[in-house]
Formats: sequence, structure tokens, C-alpha cells
Amino acid sequence: MVAMTVAEPLAGPAAAPPRSAAWRAGRRWLPCLPTLWPEMLVPRRRPEAPPFPFSAGRARPYYFARNAVFHGARLLGLAGAEVLVPAYHHGVEVEALEAAGCQPAFVRVNARMELDLEDLEARVGPRTRALYVIHYAGFPQPMREIREIARRAGLPVVEDCALALYSCDGPVPLGLLGDLGVFCLYKTIPVPNGGLLVVNGELAGEPPPVLPAPLASTASHAGGAMLANAAFRLGDAGQALRQGGRRLARAVRGAARVEHVSTGTMHFDPGAVDLGMSRLSAAIAANLDHREIVAARRRNYRLAQARLETLSPPVHPELPPGVCPLFYPFLCDDKDRLKRRLAARGVETVDFWRTGHPACPAERFPEVAMLRRRVLELPIHQDLSPEDVAYLCDAVEESLA
Repeated sequence: MVAMTVAEPLAGPAAAPPRSAAWRAGRRWLPCLPTLWPEMLVPRRRPEAPPFPFSAGRARPYYFARNAVFHGARLLGLAGAEVLVPAYHHGVEVEALEAAGCQPAFVRVNARMELDLEDLEARVGPRTRALYVIHYAGFPQPMREIREIARRAGLPVVEDCALALYSCDGPVPLGLLGDLGVFCLYKTIPVPNGGLLVVNGELAGEPPPVLPAPLASTASHAGGAMLANAAFRLGDAGQALRQGGRRLARAVRGAARVEHVSTGTMHFDPGAVDLGMSRLSAAIAANLDHREIVAARRRNYRLAQARLETLSPPVHPELPPGVCPLFYPFLCDDKDRLKRRLAARGVETVDFWRTGHPACPAERFPEVAMLRRRVLELPIHQDLSPEDVAYLCDAVEESLA
């Protein structure tokens, strides 16, 4: 296990390659996800071992993180059992649990995206067989307290770190304290696919072997990420290249009748549950400077918060040591309108978790309903320089004016 510590403040912009003249002239496009730079495809030797979870002793790579949720539930023998799940969730992880035979029951999450520990303990019943914990946007839930609740009840804990790759609670990596840790790679780093199931402790058995990742889908996702990089760096010319490349890719897939396995789908696909991560994803991840990614994200988050907290109270008032933020959760009254206005200024955003799983009664969880209605995901990823973040904040201020 390797945890990461990042010296702060950062001495200079660590994650910002030079921009083109077109970018400096103001033709900006800020993608919501990090892009694939050509040099990331070139093998390089890193002086330090990769951090957790890449260094985990028992880690099974999958095409999707949801595959890891399914196989993790099977590994724990949870078929037919009740699993306590946060009321604030994407929905696909609940579908994966249901596909594995679990029966989800939902636990309160407050307006700061914190799991209600009193409600969690109160909902543990005779049919409960596991606790499922989600770390939102890189910020940790109180795992030591959760582990103590689980210990008293004799229950395993699944840590969902799909939004928390690289994050630590102080010196302890997220995903290490649960019996299982689930990670999604392509939300944080520019890989075409990839999820990890990390097995901690002495669990018996192993998930079944994975199937090879589909080559056409892997190539399509990687090509799209490289085209996004061109659009990010080259302004109008890059955008034209990206649009042309995407049209060509759609035409080729249609002509060849290739079935595309998209990483952007909203629902669990049982037909893809055994797909593994591609070798290309593993190679790209091995070429990255993981410490630099964490440092850049922390820098960008703090820059965004310094500008935006006067417009809207931050969900997380502090950025604790060890946290690698996935995005800046901006609370707004009309996120559809703000999203459109930011898109008109070249800023990609994500309508974060607008809806959850239909089995979760929304009326029982008003704080979660508020978060679903108001949280807009703003990019602060490692591609963005301080000047990019300033442009993002300018765009938000202009859009709200």
C-alpha cells in the first residue's frame, strides 16, 4: 500500500502544458473530464511505486466500476440479503447490487454529503448483511466510525471510491478500510475504461476471470479523449478536428456494425458484467505522474472555492489533507440554465446525480432531494491551469449576473 502526500503550496503550475496562440487569444473550451495527451501513450519509468489502489495486493480490473460492485457483492455472498446504501447515489451501483441479488435499503445523507451515522446504525436489522459507503467527489466519509458500527453488527463494509481515486483520509487511502474497495479510473484519469475491485483482509475466494475489453470500444474512447485534447489545446481548429473525428467514428461504427460499449451509460448491463479493463488503460495509468494529478486538482479546487464561495456556500467548507477532489460541487437554484449558459462560454459541466434509483423514496430524504436539484459539477481536473480556473470562475459569475 502506498499513500500519497503532496507538499503545499504548489510551486508553480505543475499540471499545465503550454497552450497555443489560439488558446491565448481567448478561444477556450474547458472539458468536464481530463483529456488524453499524446505523450501519455509513451512508456516511461517512474521513480516511485504507484499509489493505492494501483499498488493493492488483491485488485481485479474491470471495464466498469459497476462490474466491481456486482462481483464484490457476489464475493461477499450477499444474494438475498439486505444491504444498507446511502440515499444519495448514482443509481447504477444500486442496479448492480440488485443484479447480484441484494435488496437495498436506504440511509440518510445530509446537505454536506455526509452519511448520517445515527440513521445508519438505527437501520441495521436482522436481515442486514452489509454496509455500502460512498465517498462523494473525493471527500471521505468517517470510515473509522463506520467500521466500528459494522464491527458491532458483524457486517462487512463496501467502500465505493468511484468518485475518490487517489483520495486519503489523512494518511489512510480511501478504499483500504472497507472489506472491499471499488474504484472508477476514467472519471479521474484519461483512460478509455477501467474499474478496480480491491479485496482487503482475509476474504475467501476470488471473482471469476474477466473477459478481454472490446478493442473497438477501447480505441473509440481513447480516440475521443485525444480529440478532446486537441479541442482543448487548439481552439477553433481543434474543435473542428474533434467534430469531424466524431462524425467519422460514428460512420465507421455504423458501417462496420460495431457494438459500442460506452462508459457513459446510466444503467447496469448484465451482458458486460465480466468485461475486464483494457491493456491500454493500464499502460496509460502506468505513465501518469499521480502526485502531480493530486496536486493540480487540490490547487484548482482551492482557486475555484476562493472565487465561488461568495456566490454560493460551498458544500465542503474545507479541503482536508489527503483529499483529491474530483470536481467542484456548485450549489445553484437553476442548474439547467447555468449549465446552458456555461456551455455557451465553452465550459463543460455535469448535471450531477439529478435522479437516483426508483426504489429510494425521495420524500424521505429532503437533503438528498436538494442536492440532486442544485449540485452542478464544475471541472477542476489536472488539465486545467490557474488561468483556466480563472476563466471558469469568470464564466460562472457572468452566467449568474
